[in-house]
Amino acid sequence: MENDIIYIDVQKELVSAYGRMQLKIQTSIPVGELVVLFGESGAGKTTILRMIAGLTSPDKGIIKVGNSVWYSSNDRINMPPQQRNIGFVFQDYALFPNMAVFKNVAYGQKYKDKTFIDELLHNFGLTEFANRKPEKLSGGQKQRVALARALARKPQFLLLDEPLSALDAGIRTALQNEILKAHSIYKATTMLVSHDLAEVFRLAQKVMLIDNGKAKGFGRPDDVFINNQISGKVQIAGTIVKIQKQDTFYLLTVVTGMNQIIKVTAYENDIADLTEGDKVMVFSKAFNPLVMKIGN
Repeated sequence: MENDIIYIDVQKELVSAYGRMQLKIQTSIPVGELVVLFGESGAGKTTILRMIAGLTSPDKGIIKVGNSVWYSSNDRINMPPQQRNIGFVFQDYALFPNMAVFKNVAYGQKYKDKTFIDELLHNFGLTEFANRKPEKLSGGQKQRVALARALARKPQFLLLDEPLSALDAGIRTALQNEILKAHSIYKATTMLVSHDLAEVFRLAQKVMLIDNGKAKGFGRPDDVFINNQISGKVQIAGTIVKIQKQDTFYLLTVVTGMNQIIKVTAYENDIADLTEGDKVMVFSKAFNPLVMKIGN
């Protein structure tokens, strides 16, 4: 149904490090999905978010959320950001340094609802920091505050611009879980920018592969990436991004540091101490790939 679809068909001329580039994206996203925009720096991913948010205007096109037109060059509609029901998490958090955590989160609300703010603080493990200012928080805690603030206005659309890029691996994994939990609880259609393939496989229901301003693929991560990138190399370190139970075995998806994707079969005793997010070494023994956990 039309009111269950977000339709985006936009064009924008950009100036990249390699010269002028035409950003041209046409896609339909079912309401409530978690979509990751993946591609190299300068491909146009952040500009797509900014056009949806109303922070950057397309040169032409249309953005329609359900039955509501947010932008139309033909009809000269360009709804201002404050009228678009979005939550935006910026890469640098953009917290107010003079406000405590509670007030930072409350700032995101159009109509103040203390009960909902308390719920957000609880769900993101921030209750004990409610009166603490951002300078007294860790990077992971700041990111949780930014995510809670973006959700405070109960947005239709949650936009995240590389929200975890500045964090170390352990905190990234924990906050990926927070994003999945937030998406499950609050049901906002979520679009996240990333250039980390392991993150794509952990988070995305759908992924849009962006290259030089164009969408080169859109669909489930397995469908977009696996066919062309499964590697047969051995002794490769990577991160487990998915563990799937099959009939009599488990199928592990491992993403390497070079963004190669490896599918490995394993039995229950092989994965007893393995979970999604673990760093592992994939190696071959008698032509059968094996997986060994490395580090903590």
